[in-house]
Amino acid sequence: MTESTRTDPINTLIADLRPHPWRQALYEELHSRPSPVIDGSCLILQFALLVSSEREVTGYLSSLCAQFGVAPPDHSSCFYQDFGPFELRWERHSEFFNFTFIFPTKNPFTLDVSTVLPSTWLTTIPGELVAATQLALVTAEPSSAQWRQWFEDHRISGSGVAEQAARVWTTFKLHRNSFGRMLVHNRSLTPYQSGRLVQRLLELETYRLMSLLALPMARQLSQDLRNVEDHLAALSQKISAMQIEWDERDLLHQVSELAADIEHRRSASNYRFSAAVAYHDLVNDRLTQLKEAPLEGMQSLNEFLQRRLTPGMKTVHATRARLENISNRIAQTTHLLQARVDLSVQEQNQSLLVSMNRRSQLQLRLQQTVEGLSVAAISYYLVGLLGYVFEGIHSMGAEFNSTMLKGLSAPIVVILVYWSIHSIKARIKQQVEKK
Repeated sequence: MTESTRTDPINTLIADLRPHPWRQALYEELHSRPSPVIDGSCLILQFALLVSSEREVTGYLSSLCAQFGVAPPDHSSCFYQDFGPFELRWERHSEFFNFTFIFPTKNPFTLDVSTVLPSTWLTTIPGELVAATQLALVTAEPSSAQWRQWFEDHRISGSGVAEQAARVWTTFKLHRNSFGRMLVHNRSLTPYQSGRLVQRLLELETYRLMSLLALPMARQLSQDLRNVEDHLAALSQKISAMQIEWDERDLLHQVSELAADIEHRRSASNYRFSAAVAYHDLVNDRLTQLKEAPLEGMQSLNEFLQRRLTPGMKTVHATRARLENISNRIAQTTHLLQARVDLSVQEQNQSLLVSMNRRSQLQLRLQQTVEGLSVAAISYYLVGLLGYVFEGIHSMGAEFNSTMLKGLSAPIVVILVYWSIHSIKARIKQQVEKK
């Protein structure tokens, strides 16, 4: 039995299953940004840019491909292509793009990139530049003179990495050409291992700067939040001292405006602060992957970043927590003030109910008085009418005392009128209760 015959049932089984629409993308996601394979010495330039339009970047990249006769990129999130004199790697991240140029050369210190890459194209890359890094990978250990020349006499941080298979030096500063610089001495790395190390170092530099994008915002917010805290403290004192209803409405309006201002600041800074935390986690992850070993007389990359980058990130964390704390305090102040307003409204309602009860009692007494007067008035007119009837009958020859009959009928009429009025009231009350 051949191999194809043995696998046919499995192939048939898979073919009959209905795949998830994201299945292929999930497999490809883990391989979307493979590390380069670097053999020998080279110079690497990487640019990380904030770009609002992906179409603008792909169009710009397609123009370079047209100059070198290379197939343009498709709609994927990455593009890797060998242009002959150099290799280009383009990657799209969540909020930035990076261009990585790899120039094979035995002497990266003296390579003139403008002779290989069109200078007009390089200087017109769209977007806002965040990171620009020069990384030189050499196979021969550099001399102290080369260090001073390459790093322009800046203080250097360095360490052995990849279990002492390579050494890395950098200053974490911008040099005269506005690039950050890194130097890697490959002692025993394979081409695949060299590519992975270069990728980690470039990501370390890019993520370091991306995480620090939140620091200026945090510093500005810290100054503004001090004024907000003072205003909130003043409002809290006014709440405890307020006396009249107008004060409550005015303070509630001020607290509402303060809450809206803080929510606006939270919305404007939340993404940047969250991104900074995520980028800082990636920086720590890349530092762990380097597996650093100290070099004598030098500060390691991890030690430098923990000493310099971590305080900045703590400022971001503190500002973020401060925003949340102020938001919670404003919510508590709003609830307190709302409780005072509700209590005031309840007191007003209680006074209104007492006033309404007093008015109801007065209306009841007035109604009872009016009912008594109504009974007397109706009875008076009915007795008068009966007097006319009695006098008429007496004038026709009937023998009785009309005046006496009129006097005797008066109490009977009063009782009947009183009973009639109360019967009508009882029927009206029943109809109202049924409704």
